[in-house]
Amino acid sequence: MNPSKAKITYLFHSGYAVETANHFIIFDYYQPFSGNKRSIADGVITSEFLKNKKNVMVFSSHAHADHFDPTILKWGKDNPNIHYILSSDIQVKSDSLHFHIVSAYEELTVDNIVIETFGSTDQGISFLIQADGISIFHAGDLNWWHWSGEAKDERKYAEKIFKAEMEKIEGKKVDVAFFPVDRRLEEAYSMGAEYFAAKVNPKLLLPMHFGKDYGASKAFAQKAKILGITTTEISHKGQEIIFS
Repeated sequence: MNPSKAKITYLFHSGYAVETANHFIIFDYYQPFSGNKRSIADGVITSEFLKNKKNVMVFSSHAHADHFDPTILKWGKDNPNIHYILSSDIQVKSDSLHFHIVSAYEELTVDNIVIETFGSTDQGISFLIQADGISIFHAGDLNWWHWSGEAKDERKYAEKIFKAEMEKIEGKKVDVAFFPVDRRLEEAYSMGAEYFAAKVNPKLLLPMHFGKDYGASKAFAQKAKILGITTTEISHKGQEIIFS
């Protein structure tokens, strides 16, 4: 992998893998529908796949089942050099694995990757990392959760806490961002992603948190074209995107 270039693989829901020049990074792995499919081309990460990989970093933004799959802890048994960066609300017990338990607004460096954590508007944290010259943001459950069925005061509060968190992130350099695009929010399905793009201006913004609803990614890609947001329509697990 050339410097300042990355191969991104969509896994499922909010899960992405990013291969940079010297690292293999996994965010929010969750794969409930793997069946007999056992390759990254199907969005599935296995211990066998990671066994001989160097500089593997595994991030989980919070304990919700759709962001933290306990199977990730098994990977470290076959590759004890894997580093785990886990939100402090995730309960794990092990002395044999490289665990780094973090909360919002912390900074640390692990295996030459600079990690900065921010808050969420639900549970857990979000991540901004610098890896091999590439700046990557993973939102976790940070989003503008504008639910049409909620009372006006609740929707106003959701807007307030989202924009307050965004103020902490504005001005940061972001090359690649993974951000929720969730049609359960109806017309507001991409409002958070649009706001993030306007304030942070990432070079590439990829949607997540849409489960099997690939139509959400398609709709966002069409809207992004109008708004001048660089994205890629996600259509299947295992899809590869090259960032350079």
